[in-house]
Amino acid sequence: MEITSFLRLFSRVITLFLVLPVHEAAHGLVAKWCGDDTAEREGRITLNPFAHLDPLGSILIVLSGFGWAKPVPVNPLRMKKYRAGFALTALAGPISNFIAAFIAILVWALLLCTESGMTAYLSGEITPMYSVLLLLQFLFSVNIGLALFNLIPFPPLDGFNVLRYFTNEKFDRWFYMHQQQLQWGFLIVILVLNYIPSQYNILVIANNFISDKMLNLVWQIPMHKWGVA
Repeated sequence: MEITSFLRLFSRVITLFLVLPVHEAAHGLVAKWCGDDTAEREGRITLNPFAHLDPLGSILIVLSGFGWAKPVPVNPLRMKKYRAGFALTALAGPISNFIAAFIAILVWALLLCTESGMTAYLSGEITPMYSVLLLLQFLFSVNIGLALFNLIPFPPLDGFNVLRYFTNEKFDRWFYMHQQQLQWGFLIVILVLNYIPSQYNILVIANNFISDKMLNLVWQIPMHKWGVA
């Protein structure tokens, strides 16, 4: 296995065991802040990855960079504000991925402020420093991808629960009546997204846009360090 392929795979494993638990614990913590302690009582506000891993979702994360964990149990009826609390709880996970992505690319930019980091970056030779830089780039990429994937407004993803903030009880009843059909719909959505050309794929377009904005922001740090306009 080439070092690039290995580091890409390793970045997904790191995300699975270190970042995904933060994603799931963030759901439970925000739910608790909103008045629902269901996740806490069931031991889901924890950084122990084995409390959160879903077998199929974990395999997909390692193989493709996209996947999911076991849903965090939430009872929105116990929240102070039902729909707002549910939406905030759902948003907490993707936001934690965006934060993880930003931290990874910020560390990458800070390493480029060192002579060894910039030398490795410019040379492109496989060295320990170059491997660290590449790993940070992969961590950045996989976390942006996970955040956007989870924001798709389709159950069981977080984006669907954000969408429900803008719906009514009639929609909730329809959702509960059609959960089984929607599960099949979710699999179809995943398959369709895999076959849409990248120039038309909304996930790829959003990923490129957000990645470019973050990269342009942190790129100013090493450029300032080395006096490049």
